[in-house]
Amino acid sequence: MTHTTSSQTRPAGADVETTPDDDAAAEAAAQAAKRARAETIGRYVAMFAMPLLMIGMMIWGYLYAMHSPTPHHMPIAVAGQGAEDFGQSLEDPDPDAVDAEVVDDAEDARQQVLDREVPGAVVLGDGDGSATLYTASSAGASQAGVVSQLVAPAAAGQGLALDSEDLAPLPDSDPAGLGAMFMATALVMAGYLPLSITLSNAPQLLLRKSRSIPLLAGWSALIAGLVWLVTGPVLGVVGSGEAWPVLGIAWLGVFAIGAVQMFFTRIFGPMAVLAAMFLLMVLGVPSSNMSISIYTAPPFYTVLHSFLPTPAIGEALRSVLYFGGDGAGRHLLVLAIGAVAGLALTFLVDALKQRKGARPRTVVLNMPSLHGGPRPKSRFWRYATLLFFPLTMVAMMISAMLGAMHEPTPRDMPVAVVGSTTEQARQTADAFEQSMPDMFDLSVVDTLHEARAQVEDREITGAFVLPSAEQPEATVITNQAAGSSTAQTVSSVFTQVAQAQQMQVAEDDVAPLPERDSMGTVSMYVAMGWLMAGFMIIVVGANAAPASRPLPKLLPIVAGYSLFMSAVILLIAGPFTGSVEGHGWQLFGTGAIAIFCVAMFATVLERLLGLLAILPVVGVLMFLGIPSSGGALSIYMEPILFRGLNGVLPMSAGVEAVRSILYFGSDTLGVSILTFAAWGALSLVLVVVIDRFKPVRTETERATVALYGKHRA
Repeated sequence: MTHTTSSQTRPAGADVETTPDDDAAAEAAAQAAKRARAETIGRYVAMFAMPLLMIGMMIWGYLYAMHSPTPHHMPIAVAGQGAEDFGQSLEDPDPDAVDAEVVDDAEDARQQVLDREVPGAVVLGDGDGSATLYTASSAGASQAGVVSQLVAPAAAGQGLALDSEDLAPLPDSDPAGLGAMFMATALVMAGYLPLSITLSNAPQLLLRKSRSIPLLAGWSALIAGLVWLVTGPVLGVVGSGEAWPVLGIAWLGVFAIGAVQMFFTRIFGPMAVLAAMFLLMVLGVPSSNMSISIYTAPPFYTVLHSFLPTPAIGEALRSVLYFGGDGAGRHLLVLAIGAVAGLALTFLVDALKQRKGARPRTVVLNMPSLHGGPRPKSRFWRYATLLFFPLTMVAMMISAMLGAMHEPTPRDMPVAVVGSTTEQARQTADAFEQSMPDMFDLSVVDTLHEARAQVEDREITGAFVLPSAEQPEATVITNQAAGSSTAQTVSSVFTQVAQAQQMQVAEDDVAPLPERDSMGTVSMYVAMGWLMAGFMIIVVGANAAPASRPLPKLLPIVAGYSLFMSAVILLIAGPFTGSVEGHGWQLFGTGAIAIFCVAMFATVLERLLGLLAILPVVGVLMFLGIPSSGGALSIYMEPILFRGLNGVLPMSAGVEAVRSILYFGSDTLGVSILTFAAWGALSLVLVVVIDRFKPVRTETERATVALYGKHRA
């Protein structure tokens, strides 16, 4: 007997009959396809959205708060005869800038400065026409300078001879006062970074409190020891007598931030890293009173200074390093409260989820592997890689940044000397070299016009012009737009030299900075935005949307993204914060080139190392790039290594490109673009070569892990 199917016996042209099972299968397939399309779209959106949010809020926050520090209600104590009148003269020019506080006597005024209740105090003489300004550079070197700028005109207006006294000078081991700032930044990074990675790679370590709290305590101790090792025995910033207090502050700071971040991961999941960056970096750094005075940031940062962990860690370290521990208690209390609150909220959220039956038994890993290959089967290698990533990041940050900038001393800074005759100029230069050996590379220039031209062209950092019959006062020529710290150093040193020889001194700044960029840091923040945008799209895209990794797909995506992010950064720097005015097309085009070329560089390392590529990428672009760029500190005041990297690394090309566009008619823009192009072209060639020998991963690795029990892949 022969059996036939329905299709064999169905008459031609008859309708196809389907069973309920067929309809269900078709519906399931359609739903699966719809979910796959939605997931693909979501992954590509995340590829753009995460860099946009992270970079946008960072650059916006820094430029908004720090592009033009302006005094806001800065308290200055005044004591002595006529204190009320002098206090009024301080407030009259700008009532919003100064809050003069009359105190009982000179001792009270000095003590308030030492207690950091006021950034400065003026004690008037008993009718003898004298006054003394008291500051504490250990409470903030830039803050002391702002106080002096506010007090000096008022004293001159009343005919007072003003003397200055630093009640708490910075130690020789940390003459710029950067130790507390960089230590605080490293500790903040150590507090939030590992928890975000752990949640995506090994959530069983984080979501089970019986494991996560002891691990957080151990991690805090490890980071505290690392930071002390680098800043103490290696760099000498922390003395032996300060070791235990610094270790304690470091441990508490990392633990407190980690405890709060643990709570954030319960609420926001993998997006907790954005919340941490916003609170700790975007708001925390400007409100920390470390890089700029809290009284020169927008007023609401003063409120944030009282309870955010970044300022609490920085101020506690400053108290220990520079003030014998005085005043550290209230900042440690902030950290202790934060630690307790973070743990309590975490327990509360977990209890509520458990009561509702919402606590999962297993979770899907968002980032199964950190090195770009299959997830290691060995638990040892999984955890070793997880530990290596944040530990290396913190070590690089504290050693490179603080190592480069904690002892800013002029070294072979090129300065020209101009005299009435070449012989006079040569004799003066020889005398300077004997009195200031190795500090300046002094050359002799025939005319004032020639010296000024060389300073304008950034061939030299400044010039000292001796008095002559035609010009009876000495002149110090500087170029502030070429580097604020360089110009300040040249001006300060050679003004003091001239005054010591009883010369009248005038200053000639060939390119003064505008009010919107009074510290000269706008170029660094804009360049930082370009570089961060370049590597973030590759790192995020490789994990969020691995289907984008093949070069034919990646190139148009990165090209479009580069144009988009360059426009975003330009909008932030221009109309949103007022840091930049004009030059839109040049900045937009240069930014797009920079972002694209840096993305190609990041692609090379991502192909080889996966997520671990962040370590060499950030190390080269930021930790080596920022010190060698001259954007934060003159390259002539750093170790010779960083001077050699200037002009080679992308960050220095970015800083010089922005400076050239904004202040020098784009005179060196072509060189900067060629530097970016060289990095981009070489990187693109390397990507092509790598892709020929190593298959490009385009699928998302799927893995789950049991929160209670053994790992399941």
